[in-house]
Amino acid sequence: MANVSVYNMEGKEVGSLELSDAIFGVEINEHLVHMAVLQQLANKRQGTQKAKTRSEVRGGGRKPWRQKGTGHARQGSIRAPQWKGGGVVFAPAPRDYSFKMNKKEKRAALKSALTSRVNEQKIFVLDELKLDEIKTKKMVGVLNALGVNGGLIVLNEKKAEVDDSNVILSARNIPAVKVSRTNSINVYDILKYKTLIVTKDAVATIEEVYA
Repeated sequence: MANVSVYNMEGKEVGSLELSDAIFGVEINEHLVHMAVLQQLANKRQGTQKAKTRSEVRGGGRKPWRQKGTGHARQGSIRAPQWKGGGVVFAPAPRDYSFKMNKKEKRAALKSALTSRVNEQKIFVLDELKLDEIKTKKMVGVLNALGVNGGLIVLNEKKAEVDDSNVILSARNIPAVKVSRTNSINVYDILKYKTLIVTKDAVATIEEVYA
């Protein structure tokens, strides 16, 4: 099992935590990681690009001149692609870029991404992360205490007795920082941000849900 230090909000080491090898110590599957990132980016695409073909452009119903005897090349419509204002050849049409991955593949990709952060020593575990007010300066102070200037902050899933809205609102205006919950973490975000900052109870939830 990987053993990582646990820090408080002042950046001081207050203990250690053993991470489950089933989640944070798997064999990294680069292909599945690549597929998971590709899927998320593809699924975000609107696919709403559109241009008109010659059949969709307004006008052009009448033959512009007679077939023979004018000295011009024969033409059937002023909305053919070679005319100004004509249609587009093989025009792009709306399409769906999304594709699916199996649940097991998604889970294996997520475990690989988490393991890569542990191997690169880019994971910080906090004993807790609470702010008594919405203050960006305080959130920046926590990051500076950890020696990082950005990262993905993972909080435990919303509980009735826990209010972490101050943390979310304090971090939303900091560049290169994103706050996520354990039920919405994904491979793309884990790899996009420089470091992974996880609360101790969030680690327990991740190990419980994805084991």
